[in-house]
Amino acid sequence: MTRKLKIGIIGSGGIAGAHVRQYKKMDDVEVVAVADIVPGKAEEFKGRMGLPQARAFEDHRKLLELELDGVSICTPNAAHCRTTVDALEAGKNVLLEKPMSVTLEEAVEMVRVSQRTGKMLTIGFQPRYDPNMRTMKDIVQSGTLGKVYYIQTGGGRRRGMPGGTFIRKELAGSGALADIGCYSLDMALHSIGYPKPLTVSAFSSNHFGTNPKYHPEADRFNVEDFGVALIRFEGHLVLNFKISWAMHADSLGPTLFLGTDAGLRVTTPQPTDGWGGVWDGGVGSMTLFHDVNGFQTESPIPVVEPRNDRFYDKVRDFVEAVRDGRPAPIPGEQILRNQAIIDGMLRSAASGREVDIQLPD
Repeated sequence: MTRKLKIGIIGSGGIAGAHVRQYKKMDDVEVVAVADIVPGKAEEFKGRMGLPQARAFEDHRKLLELELDGVSICTPNAAHCRTTVDALEAGKNVLLEKPMSVTLEEAVEMVRVSQRTGKMLTIGFQPRYDPNMRTMKDIVQSGTLGKVYYIQTGGGRRRGMPGGTFIRKELAGSGALADIGCYSLDMALHSIGYPKPLTVSAFSSNHFGTNPKYHPEADRFNVEDFGVALIRFEGHLVLNFKISWAMHADSLGPTLFLGTDAGLRVTTPQPTDGWGGVWDGGVGSMTLFHDVNGFQTESPIPVVEPRNDRFYDKVRDFVEAVRDGRPAPIPGEQILRNQAIIDGMLRSAASGREVDIQLPD
């Protein structure tokens, strides 16, 4: 009988529960430990998630003393760096929830420790496992569009503001820019091959989150609920980014890839409530705009439903990469550029001017 992989969970909030539910579907995996800094919370999580044999800790470093094949890190954003570095230093492979970190410096530290220890650091972007994203990437990288010179991406919700740790800068680091913006950035940048960002000019606001009319925790809300940016990349490419947790509109427009030979438009599914309208892996339509025999033509690209739950596929890919000794499915080295852009947007919005993006070699 194949040995079961032993997994630890750091953090015991809602996203940790999502990880555990996927692990429990796998016959070759056992969740053996949970850690949460809040006294009693890990023990309560064990009972709620049906993990009677798992050990509970208030100090994640005690959990990391166990023989584990990997850990899911599901803490608030502000704790991502410390827990990830500690896990890598302890010889554990890491599946880290998005966004990667609060600052670029933290992301760089995590990548360097992963490289030094030889342990895996993969970032939990489940939209990567949507088959339509693969189609998108194939179209963009096939040369069908010619040279891509402009990308528009992002999205907006009518009313989709979270609460709790998401709205407190000291725990989340930022708001909509990182929380849902990282997904839209990844869709665009993964499709184009993650080019090197050079500069960013950004604006952000939080008119809705700080208004008691729109948010029940307005007095604690100190992150952005809206952001827009223009990002320049190597190779004469520019990206127009826009994201919103709340707004008086039903859309901020589709994702667009404009090339010298053709264009690609991607829409999200039609929202059914105030939480729709941002890209989290679902695709409503894809349309190719091009010329055929001198005529301007629109060609719909078939959209398919994922065979499995995207979140399950994310967790399963981590498990199989650990088991088979494969590289990280979504390596920290790549998402470092995603984090660098978010870091640049926050700095630019705070200073009111364009800023450079400096990446390590």
